[in-house]
Amino acid sequence: MVADRMLGDPRRGHPVAGFGSLAHHLELALYAPRRRRGAAFTGALVAGTLGIGGLVERQASRRPAVRLLSTGLATYVVLGGRTLEREAHAVATLLEAGDLPGARLRVTHLVGRTPDHLSADDVARATVESVAENTSDAVVAPLLWGAVAGVPGLLGYRAINTLDAMVGHRTERYREFGWASARLDDIANLAPARLTALLAAALGDTAPALRAWRRDAPRHPSPNAGPVEASFAGALGISLGGSNTYDGTIEDRGRLGDGPPASVADIRRATALARRLGWAALAVVSAGAMVQAARSR
Repeated sequence: MVADRMLGDPRRGHPVAGFGSLAHHLELALYAPRRRRGAAFTGALVAGTLGIGGLVERQASRRPAVRLLSTGLATYVVLGGRTLEREAHAVATLLEAGDLPGARLRVTHLVGRTPDHLSADDVARATVESVAENTSDAVVAPLLWGAVAGVPGLLGYRAINTLDAMVGHRTERYREFGWASARLDDIANLAPARLTALLAAALGDTAPALRAWRRDAPRHPSPNAGPVEASFAGALGISLGGSNTYDGTIEDRGRLGDGPPASVADIRRATALARRLGWAALAVVSAGAMVQAARSR
């Protein structure tokens, strides 16, 4: 966690990028617009990653120093909190300088929506929503799965989340082929998303966050992004959600929260909340792991 906060993702040779390249080549070999093909694709990659993680765990199980190093390295590889913050701040800096075209281009590093006609506030909202959702996906979920299942949990979760980002879309190409990846990612993020929403409420404006989570989260099409984004909106005293355009398709995510629409100033507030939330999540899952270890003795 400390290494991620200090260094962020390596710019070259990132193992997750290598996994993505492998997945791309396997997709080219297996693709067909059928759920069965997509399930085979997802199953092969996730099972292979879990197998590698299990092998590392077994080899290190009797050598505490090796286990410490292997678990720490795996954790660093799968976390993305620092890089997420850097990308969000890059968008904020462009908006603060009045460079809307540059901000529109940069926000595509964070979201998949069509940026051409986004206003400055639309770009800010997209960035805050990405910070909220990816704090769950790239920080809380890896920490939780690592605490529960060690190196296999860390690597297996990152494989699932990466495949969802690659093929878990409701486009013509991936509607059937990506179905298994999307559903598996939904399952893997059920607990982490709700822990993220709870921590956001605890660290921000608690009552509005809990109210927005309970009332507004069901309006979001994602069962996991909904609670996280709604809780962030309430915790920050703003509103998120609304209509987004993805490759010509308009998707209405409803209004999340009761405050004014997100603005440029809210990006850095969101990343500050996300940073505190990451450390709080680390404390929670570490405490849980220690309790689990004590009970198993």
